Amino acid sequence: MTTRATVSSPALTPALEIKQLTVEYPDGDSILKAMDRVNFSAQSGTMTAIVGPSGSGKSTLLSVSAMLTKPTKGAILLGGQDVWQLTESERAKIRRHEVGVVFQQPNLFGSLTSLEQLLVTSHVRGELKGGSKKERRATAQELLDLVGVGHLSDRRPHQLSGGQRQRVNVARALMSNPSVILADEPTAALDEASSAAIVELLAQVTNDLAVATVMVTHDTEFVSRCDAVYAMRDGVLNNELVSA
Repeated sequence: MTTRATVSSPALTPALEIKQLTVEYPDGDSILKAMDRVNFSAQSGTMTAIVGPSGSGKSTLLSVSAMLTKPTKGAILLGGQDVWQLTESERAKIRRHEVGVVFQQPNLFGSLTSLEQLLVTSHVRGELKGGSKKERRATAQELLDLVGVGHLSDRRPHQLSGGQRQRVNVARALMSNPSVILADEPTAALDEASSAAIVELLAQVTNDLAVATVMVTHDTEFVSRCDAVYAMRDGVLNNELVSA
């Protein structure tokens, strides 16, 4: 598994950059602004938390960053490239290979082992021609080792704890060697000890693989592990609140 060069200078191109982003939805006779002129950037090798209550716009921010929602105004840049200036097929390719998503619920396939969860993700992304089956299995096992569940590669979801399933979820998000990880409330379904362990794992992965990780959460308890923390409310992203 290859790793990316760590970005150490703010003058370098951010892995993810959002410029003057607005997302609007019709709401009866009025317009609802889910995001209002948001500016944000994340460098490789850094983990950023976006904190806010339900309905604040956090999920919209992730959806836009993953190119699943088209903004009304503004630009989204991945590696300096404005993704909405590309064709749909070009965006889909970038989404598959450059963005990994850690879901709130792991949503693992009940009949598949931990190793197979990663392999089927590779299949869905159309990466069957990107290496031999042996190479893909080796990459999947290496990622499971990295997140601390390599010894559980033959276990199915019902044989894993909640924290272990979330670790498989993190490994699955890394299967395409993405430049950006988007984590959607990754601790919401976990107990306190497991939550702390998952945040620590994301910080470790961010550093070891030099990815840019953006975590949205309503819980401020574990965000001290992040390099930066922002607050979001009513679609507005406030200035940085905490910087490590």
